[in-house]
Parts: sequence; structure tokens; C-alpha cells
Amino acid sequence: MNRGVIYAAGAYACWGLLPVFWKSLQHVDALEIVAHRILWSLAFAFVLLTLGRRWSRIGVIWRDRRVLATFLTTGMLLTANWFVYVWAVNADHIVETSLGYFINPLINVLLGSLVLKERLRIGQGVAMSVALAGVLYLTFQYGSFPWIALILAGTFALYGLLRKTAPLDSLDGFTLETALLTPMMVIFLIYRELTAQTAFAHGDPLTWTLLIAAGPITAAPLLLFAAGARRVSLVTLGVLQYIAPTLQFLIGVVAYGEPLTPSRLIGFALIWTALAIYTFDSLVHRRSTAAVMPSPSMRIDASCD
Repeated sequence: MNRGVIYAAGAYACWGLLPVFWKSLQHVDALEIVAHRILWSLAFAFVLLTLGRRWSRIGVIWRDRRVLATFLTTGMLLTANWFVYVWAVNADHIVETSLGYFINPLINVLLGSLVLKERLRIGQGVAMSVALAGVLYLTFQYGSFPWIALILAGTFALYGLLRKTAPLDSLDGFTLETALLTPMMVIFLIYRELTAQTAFAHGDPLTWTLLIAAGPITAAPLLLFAAGARRVSLVTLGVLQYIAPTLQFLIGVVAYGEPLTPSRLIGFALIWTALAIYTFDSLVHRRSTAAVMPSPSMRIDASCD
């Protein structure tokens, strides 16, 4: 359990610190960064699959068109999420990206209700209402819709919904997603080089190193998360997931001096209140469910009878 918490917390901490890494590539176009992120992530995944001798599973999946269509869709969602995130970070909107990942758990609940027909508990409904009030407040206060936050939350929630029923684990699925997207990214980079200049072909050694490092920096937190998720409960993961947006929020405000006016803080406070209600409701539901489940000894006795 402790090792699982360390793995999961490490994954979320890595994701929370990513703005610092993307800021170091601020001179590179966001779409070019994403293209290299996909290419070098695939290369890193190939190394891991080879070391783990797991190529046979990928080979079988390539013959299933339905699975390929699913992972092409998840790959496109992931690409959209990455592009908006990288662009927003380098356009000095780190605080708003953090809002997106604060909202994400509540979007997951909403999709579960609308798509999977899961019944909302009272606590979840209250949390959704308070979060909606926060989003509306930020919209009317600033006169603009918080589209960055909602696109990030929406694309990642849809990604999670599709991956929930996908037949591959984290590494295999990630490899398939990046493999399906790689031809499009290669075409884009060639076109970019012919019509302009790519940062990789004409940049300095530091830029090359950072673009290549985007692969392992992307894949490593996914592997940590997969290892942690197998060892801790969903409720624990639900609490730990706030590490990432909290770090992003602090980095945006403290490290890069993004504005946090009192009115904006009120909107965030409403979102944080919604998350507190949601987390409390999840903990209570988890404990009540565990309380009514029979112990292992009781289940054995019942089966013997």
C-alpha cells in the first residue's frame, strides 16, 4: 500500500511539474512540440516493450479494426489535450490549466451519469452544482468562457471513458495510440520543414535534447501511475490526483507570476469546495460499502453451508 501511494504520488507530482519543462521549450511551436512528444514517446515505448518482451500482444491487436478505431480516437483526444495544454502553458495560462484538472474528476462523474447511466449520489450532485457555480462565476467575472480549462477537462475525461473499456493496459495502449498517430506527425514535420523551419532541424543542441526527452518524460509518469493504481484503492487515487493541479497552480502563481485576483480566487474557491464535497462523499461511500460487504471468513462459511 505504501509503495503504491509513492508510485501514484510520484506520477501526479511529475505531471504537476511538467509546466516547468514545457516552459523551457517556449520558443518552439506547440504543435511541433506535441509531434515530437508523440514520436519520442513511441520510441521510448518500443524500448520498454522490447525489454519486457511484450510485442506479441501488440501484434494480435493490430488485426482488430474495432480496437484500432478505439485507440485512434483516444490518441486524437490525447493529442488535442496535449496541444491545448502545451500552448496554454507557454502562453502564460498555467493557472487556467490547473483549473481544468481540478474540474476533471467532476466531468468524469458527469460522463458516468450521462453515458454509463450511473446514478448520481446526493453528494456528487451537490459537488457538480457548486462546480458549475464556480465555472459560471469565472465566466461572467472575466467576460470570457474558461475554454482552456473545460477543453482540458473534457478531452481527458472522454479519453479516460474510452480507455476504461479498452482491452489493453497502460503501456500497450499508449504504444498503440502513439504508433497510430506517428504517420500524421511525420507528415506534419516534413510539411513544416518544407514550408518553414522546424526547431529540431535548425535548433541548438539543448532544444534537440529537450524535444527527445519529451518521450521518456511523458511515458515515465504513466508507468508510475499504472504501478500505483494496481496497489491502491480508487478513493486513494481520487485524493492523490489533486497533487498535479495543485502544483500547476502554485507554479503558475509563484514561479511565473500569473495574476490571481480576489475575484478569480473566489471562482477557484468554489471549485475547491466542490472537490472537497466530492472527496468527502467518495470516502463516506467507500466506508459504507466496505461495512456492508461480508468478510472473507463469512463468505467462506456461507459457501460451505
